[in-house]
Amino acid sequence: MRKKLIPAILLVSSVPAILFSAGCKKEPPGNSATATFGAYDTEPDWNDTSKLIKLGYAESQGKHIFYTYCVWCHADATPAGPSNRSNLTPMPPLLNDGDKLNGESDEYLQNMITLGGGALGKSEMMPPYGKTLTPEEIKSVIAFARAIAQPPYQKPGRPGSAYAPK
Repeated sequence: MRKKLIPAILLVSSVPAILFSAGCKKEPPGNSATATFGAYDTEPDWNDTSKLIKLGYAESQGKHIFYTYCVWCHADATPAGPSNRSNLTPMPPLLNDGDKLNGESDEYLQNMITLGGGALGKSEMMPPYGKTLTPEEIKSVIAFARAIAQPPYQKPGRPGSAYAPK
């Protein structure tokens, strides 16, 4: 009985080690750490769908919120088909419209999303999302907008300072 018990104990005690080592594989072939660093998700470039924009964590969260609440008015097409954007007056800017949105501060965009367009003298059609989305979720949507902006968003800073855009 004792001779049968020892191999069984060894087998049982080695199973977790085998399973653990199987999970510690090296990265998959063709996928380097530098190629995927910081990319939780991607978004096709709206102007050139052959290009992908890498998204960090907050930007990825903002993408999901955008496609839930904002896509119907701030994109020309949605996953479900055409958007409602062309039916609105005034027509809302595309979320990637860097010419219109890059000049606005994060605080201004946060107020616009939180309070709605009418509160800031813009379109009354923009509803207030302050009771629907948390401040962190709103910041994530802004991060997503900054990530997909065309022309690309440049953080404000004084020329020649350590905080100037690069």
